[in-house]
Amino acid sequence: MSLPPTLASSMLAMEISAPGGPDVLIPASLPIPVPGHGQIIIHLAYAGVNRPDALQRAGAYAPPANASPLPGLEGAGTVVAMGPGVSRWQIGDKVCALLPGGGYAEYAACHESHALPIPEGLTLRQAACLPETCFTVWSNMVMRGRLKAGERVLIHGGSSGIGTTAVQIAAALGARVFATAGTDEKCRAVQALGAEQCFNYKTDDFSEEAKKLGGFDLILDMVGGPYLPRNVRALADDGRLVQIAFLQGPKVELNFAEMMMRRLTLTGSTLRPQSDAAKATIAEQVETHIWPMIAQGKFRVVIDSEYPLTDAPAAHWRMESSGHIGKIVMKLPE
Repeated sequence: MSLPPTLASSMLAMEISAPGGPDVLIPASLPIPVPGHGQIIIHLAYAGVNRPDALQRAGAYAPPANASPLPGLEGAGTVVAMGPGVSRWQIGDKVCALLPGGGYAEYAACHESHALPIPEGLTLRQAACLPETCFTVWSNMVMRGRLKAGERVLIHGGSSGIGTTAVQIAAALGARVFATAGTDEKCRAVQALGAEQCFNYKTDDFSEEAKKLGGFDLILDMVGGPYLPRNVRALADDGRLVQIAFLQGPKVELNFAEMMMRRLTLTGSTLRPQSDAAKATIAEQVETHIWPMIAQGKFRVVIDSEYPLTDAPAAHWRMESSGHIGKIVMKLPE
């Protein structure tokens, strides 16, 4: 499959020149991707910035073998080319999409089933912030964690892109929502999104606070490391801990006797390595359940800041400072 003749042959992208800090992201002129079977090419207007992008940039998160080597796991824009077998989309459709990589560029390829229509009332800028966080939160907190109305859920990193998404979705599902964040200002922002209480992890011990509440039925954690035994203590009997990252390390000592005697479930997943079919199933559920929440005003996109694509290093510095509340987004050239 070749590209339509109306498209240029090259595009602006931000590539990783070598593993390292944000400054290793440099501009490059690269060929526009060609769609394979079942794939679409999106002319991106905006791209979301996520923690896995920084891990990939640092050399700690290699992309799948068949994915673009460029960072960038989500974006929104216009469909400009289609490979054989595409049935849902037409040239000119506006979509947001979960990408296997390649979002730090003017054009990106993805499987057609990983693209979704722009939710009614949202801009491309807002929609670009949805796929990675919504797919991650729904698949882990609901599909894997089985969160139900009335349950107590603790969401670590409540002011992050994942956190602000998880807090609102959990609240919309009727759960009692609790969270952690690093400043009182962030805690107030998280509570404004629907959290019943937000613990400042620098001054409060969430595992001690959990005892007053009877423990949490579900904990969504991205910290890992020393948080694991504290999370176990904070769970109610029959509680579930869902791990989606390990910012403080993947290894820790754990007493399994407590897990067994209290019938706890420890699970987790990463999104990027999953099959196209698995991601398609998640996409269908996201569109079925989260898009109506947006239409009903139960979930809104929280954007911290915007940078042009060529300022990707600054966007990464902002994310790694942990000073942001909500999503960081990059604007692509028009």
